[in-house]
Formats: sequence, C-alpha cells, structure tokens
Amino acid sequence: MIRMKIDRRELADFLRRSRDRIRPQDAGLPMGPRRRTPGLRREEVAQLAGMSADYYIRLEQARGPQPSPQMLAALARALRLSHDERDHLHLLAGHRPPAGPAAGDHVAPGLLHLLDSLPTTPAQILNDLGDVLAQNALARALLGGVCTVSEHGRNVVWRWFADPAARTAYPAEEHPYYSRLHVADLRAAFGRRGGDPAVTRLVERLRGASEEFAELWELHEVAVRRHSRMRVLHAVIGPVDLDCQVLLAPEGEQRLVLFTPPPGTDTGERLALLGVVGTEQFAGAE
Repeated sequence: MIRMKIDRRELADFLRRSRDRIRPQDAGLPMGPRRRTPGLRREEVAQLAGMSADYYIRLEQARGPQPSPQMLAALARALRLSHDERDHLHLLAGHRPPAGPAAGDHVAPGLLHLLDSLPTTPAQILNDLGDVLAQNALARALLGGVCTVSEHGRNVVWRWFADPAARTAYPAEEHPYYSRLHVADLRAAFGRRGGDPAVTRLVERLRGASEEFAELWELHEVAVRRHSRMRVLHAVIGPVDLDCQVLLAPEGEQRLVLFTPPPGTDTGERLALLGVVGTEQFAGAE
C-alpha cells in the first residue's frame, strides 16, 4: 500500500477557501459587527468543530500536526463540505478514503463490451484525468475522434483550455459552466491521486497554457462529475441537447459517459439520423 503524507500547504489552502464560502448565518452564527469578509472566522470554525482556536489556526498556517480522521470529520461538518469535498479533505490530510488505484489506460473488457452494446447511444470511456480511452462510433460522429491522439491531445480538459477550436461546438454562454465543471472534477482527481506524476504534469501544463484554468484552479472547488446537461452545436445535424450520465467504476478510476436525449426533445431523432448516415460523411465536420 502507498503511504500517504499530509500536504500541509494544500490542506491550509482548502480550509481557508472552504471557510470563506460559508456565511455565518448558514452555520447558525450571527453576522456581528466589523466583519471584513463574508465567510467564517477561524475562531468560529474551531468552535463549530469542537477544537481549540490555536489548533485550527496552525492548520491554516500549514504548520499544524496531522489531524486525526475524527478531527477531519468534525471539520467537514463545521465547513458543510459535500461528500466529494470531505474525501478531498481526508486525502490532503494524509488519510486516504476507500478508493481504488490510480487510473490507467487499460480499459476493462467489461466496459468495452458495454460500450459496443450501445449502438444508438453516444458513449465514451474516460479515466479520472479526462483522457478519452475509448468511444463508440456514434460518439465519434457527434464529438469527434480523439482516442488516437498523443498525450494530452486526447484529454478533454486540456483541449477545452488549450485548444480554442474545442469550444466552437458549444454555446458561448455555457463556456464558463463547462470550465468550472472540468476544473472541479480534475481537482478531485488531483487530491485522490496524491502527487501522482501524471496529474501533476497535466495540471502544471494547464496552468502554464491557460490563465482561465489557473484562476479557476486557485478557487479550489471540488466536485466529481456524475451528471450534467450539455448542448452540442453539430455542423450537420444542428444543435442537440444531451443529458450526460457518468457511471463511475467502483474504484473511481474509469468512467462510462452516456449522452442521452432529454425527454421532450428531438435529440433522439437527430442521433438516429447520425447513426444511419455514419461517421464518414461527417469526417470533415468534426
């Protein structure tokens, strides 16, 4: 087993960012006079978590001892963390929650079989960093074929922030939403992998290539992507609305993404047309 170490700098940053996002009234505390920031004070977090103010202040100053799982649970409650944020907190503190090994490029045969069993539904298999490992023919026709591209070229996060052409297939007003979705999901993988070279290299390249990514990364938002709604502006079949359902493997290392028609839309008919014509006609449009 890999021995984890506490990342005091990242832990301190996450605690500060999480504290800033909680309004006193949401935690049952009065606003009070002379409050310079909208978030909680350090002393208030310590009070809510049942610990000394000095202990919590040292954690935020990146010089405290390693918190116990019990202490982290109290902090998660005090900071009103989501399930994903709570797991992230434990990982930063050196306590790995139940999880499988880091994702690799090998796709499990069962996932490939499932992918081939979905001829009428666009579907992709990605790892937790956003690398497209496999996709069926309908997904290639709808979203383009990227599985054979070299490192980072097949990564949806890298393409989103480093390749302006990748955004042209999506409405401009939705770009900020997709950007935050990508960064929050990658931040969760970053904490889960605990300094793995692959995720470290990807994040550093993204920070150097995109000012937008760098700014969003500093917000320290964490959310594993499980479902979302998206609109694709396809050059041939026109705009299509899609529900994106993400099925996570129990280990969290690979995920099957299904793009399904929302009820009450004509997306099903458009996808059927795309399936009949096939990928060759749309090769130039991708």
